Amino acid sequence: MNLILTVLEIVAPVFLLAGIGFAWVKAGLEYRIQFVTQLAMTLSLPCLIFVSLMRTQIDPAALRALSLASVVSYVAVTVVFLVLVKALRLQTRTYTAPLIFGNTGNLGLPLALFAFGEIGLSYAIIVFAIMALWSYTFGIWLVAGAGSFSKVLREPLVWGTVLGALFLWQGWQIPPFLTNTLTLVGQMAIPMMLITLGVAVARLSGRGLAFAALLSAIKLALCVAIAWVVGRHFALDPIAFGVLVLQVATPVAVTSYLLAEKYGADAQSVAGLVVASTLMSVGALPLLLAAVL
Repeated sequence: MNLILTVLEIVAPVFLLAGIGFAWVKAGLEYRIQFVTQLAMTLSLPCLIFVSLMRTQIDPAALRALSLASVVSYVAVTVVFLVLVKALRLQTRTYTAPLIFGNTGNLGLPLALFAFGEIGLSYAIIVFAIMALWSYTFGIWLVAGAGSFSKVLREPLVWGTVLGALFLWQGWQIPPFLTNTLTLVGQMAIPMMLITLGVAVARLSGRGLAFAALLSAIKLALCVAIAWVVGRHFALDPIAFGVLVLQVATPVAVTSYLLAEKYGADAQSVAGLVVASTLMSVGALPLLLAAVL
């Protein structure tokens, strides 16, 4: 009973905030998703990442182990889903990237924070950063036929991660007044991302949900299995292990739909994956969280 209550306390804020965004749109109220997303990705989230890494007390060896485990996990996930998409004769440009890249930002970061505290958030940021780098290069290449490493270098969240990692490595600190300012700005990120997630899901079409649900279930099972095996292989500590499994297992990211729309892939099929996998995560993530706690 205590475990059930703990899990509910962790996941309830995540889905309640997403529910606010969903209800907001269904009530016919205005929500400028492009503006809010840009504000979160270019200002609030980079501040959150930088301050979290600067303040964290993660052991360097544990940080290296999680980084290596994250890279291996995403390489394995990429290979598995490339083979699966080919085997099922699905369109590579439409289905591969959504199956590889989960919603480690909007959903994964808040979940790690509520489940494991500030240390969990710092760990989750490492997994998120590695996924983002792979998504901005190989992920874009999958959808558009051309990668963009220069785009990676222009992303504020990448520089927030690099600077945060540098300050963590050197043990540097910025003046308290600046830390407090960046902390306030960063605190906007998680509620904004969760509400935006609810808004995005409310606006997507759920056509072809039966097939999307099947693919979502396969994605969830394979991602959990891969992250679980890799995490055990690298002997991650319990928090790092739990964060890795949760992050890799997150549902299809809304950004996958935006990329499909931008580069001419089948955006409606991707929308179905986003809706189906996000709805599935409402039941799956609490169970998974209970397993890793």
